[in-house]
Amino acid sequence: MDDVYVIGIGMIRFNKYPNATVTGMATEAVDLVLKDAGLEKDDLQAAYVSNTFWGMFSNQHSIRGEVMLWHMGIDKIPIVNVENACAGASTAFLLGYTSIKAGMHDVVLALGSEKITHENKALSLGAYASCMDVEHFDEHIKMFEEVSKQIKVKIPEGQTPPGEGRSIFMDAYAMGTRWHMDRYGSTQRQLAVICAKNHWHGSLNPLSQYQQDMTVEEVLADRPVAWPLTRAMCAPVGDGAAAAILCSASYLKKLKGVRPVKIRAAVLGSGSDRDLDGPDIGERLSRQAYAMSGLGPEDIDLAELHDATAYGELHQSEVMGFCPVGEGGIFAESGATKLGGKMPINTSGGLECRGHPIGASGLAQIYEVVHQLRGEAGKRQVEGARIGLTENGGGNIGVEEASMAIHILEKV
Repeated sequence: MDDVYVIGIGMIRFNKYPNATVTGMATEAVDLVLKDAGLEKDDLQAAYVSNTFWGMFSNQHSIRGEVMLWHMGIDKIPIVNVENACAGASTAFLLGYTSIKAGMHDVVLALGSEKITHENKALSLGAYASCMDVEHFDEHIKMFEEVSKQIKVKIPEGQTPPGEGRSIFMDAYAMGTRWHMDRYGSTQRQLAVICAKNHWHGSLNPLSQYQQDMTVEEVLADRPVAWPLTRAMCAPVGDGAAAAILCSASYLKKLKGVRPVKIRAAVLGSGSDRDLDGPDIGERLSRQAYAMSGLGPEDIDLAELHDATAYGELHQSEVMGFCPVGEGGIFAESGATKLGGKMPINTSGGLECRGHPIGASGLAQIYEVVHQLRGEAGKRQVEGARIGLTENGGGNIGVEEASMAIHILEKV
């Protein structure tokens, strides 16, 4: 089977675009990725297109990818619509990889475009609940409540009630954070260290939704969301699009002037029925990715981890094997995860600052790692970057992500 390479990346700045459309943003990203790869629309043999909320907000269901690409003059080819919550774009990328590995295609497009901002803010925030088990939603919430009762770390008085002015996922992340604080002694200040680091990274990224630096003290003083998370520690609502073009090794030989990056591992999995002390989905899948790539966590030079909140990065840095379980906060405080440290994480600013239009976020991670491995990241360049990892979680089932995709990429 042919090796698979990324030969093009394209991304618009994630931000709030009240007047933008899903198709319009997708068009911008596709124009950018074709230019980067040096290809024409007619060169594409298949497309895998991620979107989550277009149907909910604008009633465009069923043929979202076909509609997006039709308006760009891309038709006739197989187009697969991908909906996998926050992991949708990385799932689209993995499906493109799989089709090339299977010998079905030689060059494919992976695209994610999402518009979440809406004049009805409650609709935007409420939409996230559809990334849970809605048929058994009340049972799910009761399970969260029962787990919370077992956590000795208590919520200070005066905090806002669950679900008020935020997505339900912030409450789920807050519960996981308090569990980690109870079990391992992690602190709110460690979360603020992670967040401040990501704000510094985001200030160096012209495509980041938030580009202002913040100190640890400013993060701690920001508006409470769901204790111990403050607003700065949580990914913002926003819009955007990102894309990648993948090709086979045999197709690559026909091209000139491209800057390819090799895909060493592509893994997708779903959540399991476990308690908070059971084997974590990230631990399970990262071990699969390391086995597929023939590498280990010590070989990774940088990583883009799914930090819908600062706790997400703390937790994923542990289960990816970058530090011992329970020491994610200590690892961040050591400076290891900051540019110039031994394991830079979320050099893009992460979801907390780069933004999180959920149907596009996984490809934004790919964009950053490819940018870094090409040596084109400018002020946020990781010196000597050769191997990069992306971890993109999606939705919630039980006490963990409903889906997760992990990719390991290598400089050529």
